[in-house]
Parts: sequence; C-alpha cells; structure tokens
Amino acid sequence: MGRRKIEIEIVKDPNTRQVTFSKRRTGLFKKANELSILCGVEIAIVVFSPGNRPYSFGHPGINVVAAKYLQQEPELSDSLGNPSSDAPDIEKLNLKLVEASSDAPGIEKLNLELTEVLTQIQEGEKQNETHDEILKQDNVMKLSELKELRDSYKELHDLVKLRLSDIEISVCMMLLAQDPVVGIKEKSARKKRRKN
Repeated sequence: MGRRKIEIEIVKDPNTRQVTFSKRRTGLFKKANELSILCGVEIAIVVFSPGNRPYSFGHPGINVVAAKYLQQEPELSDSLGNPSSDAPDIEKLNLKLVEASSDAPGIEKLNLELTEVLTQIQEGEKQNETHDEILKQDNVMKLSELKELRDSYKELHDLVKLRLSDIEISVCMMLLAQDPVVGIKEKSARKKRRKN
C-alpha cells in the first residue's frame, strides 16, 4: 500500500491534536533548520500549541530576526538570543558551508544523516530528562531495600512451594484412603496364600 494524500482538516480529538502538533512541530523546526543552513537565510518561526503555549525557532536567533523584520537595528546575538561577537563569523561559515555543500555529491544523504543525528540527540535529551526526574523522586528505592524485597519474595516463594507440596500429599492420602490402589489387595492375598 503506497502513500496517499490525506485530507487536511482540524483534528477533532484533543489528545490526538496535541500529539499531531508535537510531531509536526519538531518536523517543522527541522525543516526550518535545514533551510537556514542550506540557503544561508535568517529564519524565525513562532507557533502556538492547542493549549496556547508558544514555541519558537530562530536562526541566528528569534530576537535578531524579529528585530530585523520590525526594521529595528538588529542586536548581534547567538541562537539563544545572548549577545555574541561570533554571529557574523557564524553567518560567513554557514555561507561557506552552503557553497561547499552545493558542489558535493550526496547532499541529500548527508541531510538525512544530519536529520537522524538531530533526532537521536533529541531522544537522548528526553531520556536524560526522564532519568533526572526519576532520580529526583523521593520514593526511589535504595539497592539495599531492593535486595531485602527480593529476599522476602524468595522466602514467600519457598513457603508457597512447601505448602503446595503439603496439599498435594494430603490429597494423595485422601484418595488412597477412599480408593485403595489396585493390585495391593492381590499382592497381600498372594502373600497370605504362600504362608498357608
């Protein structure tokens, strides 16, 4: 089954809408980053989530691009909006990179690799945040507590096995008392005959 064109309309389910927004937002920011690197352009994107939270991306920085758009004197800053004297150098290097990469074969392959690396970095950052949150929780068990818990589970398991074998023995004894094993009477009868 191949790709098919989806009809663009608002997603009705709020949870699905939030997930779609999150996935498409990262894709949009990746494309904007690629566009700024490949074409050497200054770019700014501001989007609002369904919950009205603003998200922005800018190269070299959202403040620089916004100031330029509003026809104010742009303040030199880095991608985080912090004052920097390296901004013109970065712009020149980006232009050189674009010129060099336009002549290089396999640029699409390099772009795909760059996108994959960026995705891996984002996933790693998310995992680090998750691990940090877990470590910050007060109810994280210590190693000694986990060992004690493991030992108590082993003891419980042994007790259950012992009780199960006792029950099996009791059941067997009850069955034997109700219905003697076939062949035992015959053997005892043969022994009596031999004695006589």
